[in-house]
Amino acid sequence: MTSPRGQLYAGIELGGTKIACRVVEDAAGVLAEERFGTSGPREAIGRLAACLERAIGARPLRALGVASFGPIVVDETSPHYGRLLTTPKEGWSGFDLRAALAGRFPVPLVIDTDVNAAALAEQRCGAARGLHTVAYVTVGTGIGGGLAIAGRTHRGALHPEVGHMRLRRRAGDRHLSTCAFHDDCAEGLAAGPAVARRLGGRAALRESAEVMDTVAGYLGDLAANLVLAWAPHRMVFGGGVMAATGLIEKVRQAMRLALGDYAVHGPAQADFLVPASLSDAGLEGALLLARSAAGLDPAAFRLS
Repeated sequence: MTSPRGQLYAGIELGGTKIACRVVEDAAGVLAEERFGTSGPREAIGRLAACLERAIGARPLRALGVASFGPIVVDETSPHYGRLLTTPKEGWSGFDLRAALAGRFPVPLVIDTDVNAAALAEQRCGAARGLHTVAYVTVGTGIGGGLAIAGRTHRGALHPEVGHMRLRRRAGDRHLSTCAFHDDCAEGLAAGPAVARRLGGRAALRESAEVMDTVAGYLGDLAANLVLAWAPHRMVFGGGVMAATGLIEKVRQAMRLALGDYAVHGPAQADFLVPASLSDAGLEGALLLARSAAGLDPAAFRLS
């Protein structure tokens, strides 16, 4: 099914450090895009609204998709759908994101996590194009994971929170966790702030073999857990930390080591665990969510 010419869709990626907004016309591609740092919710919603209003002018907006940091209620049957839960991001805990946006733009609206949206985009047009079940993991300021199955994201009472999956500490690792909630979760041991603490300002990750091996070991353990829990056809890793030269190969090796000789048919393939191929996977996923909010086929949607 295709939509009439000229209809406008908007996608928002609400990240912990930056916010991106893009408006597209189904027949013409990108009309406008803006990016700015993440502030408090009142200022952020004001800037987002101004961005959308400038882009659409007097024309109607067909639908809006939002890819947000979490934790956030993504169960559409819940009266709290679209509400942020407890988060260390100042001012955002308990904020009703859906109500704030719906009050400005009374159009079909879908909210999901940024990593779920990224998984959807990588499945639709990225590193896992066409595969049935795709896991996406981002390693940056935090660690998050999303799962796309046959063009739909996995959402239950909550959403996947793989960054807070507890891991067995490696022998001799006494570094303090950077997670405010857990002393041995993936995020606290291997996300960007944890990497910075381990390096102590001495060098980049690629210049410290010891830290690289430790971080890769934890990420490999996380990947192995996701293989056993989700059984994806492919796992895609993105985020700033993963830009370190050689890290993806070390994570792949660590995952296989953690699995041993068990459940390795897929993970043994060289193209099972791969780097993300889309620079704006979360934002492009948000546009796919907008398409689905309008009841249309995301596969027919021109993303850019």
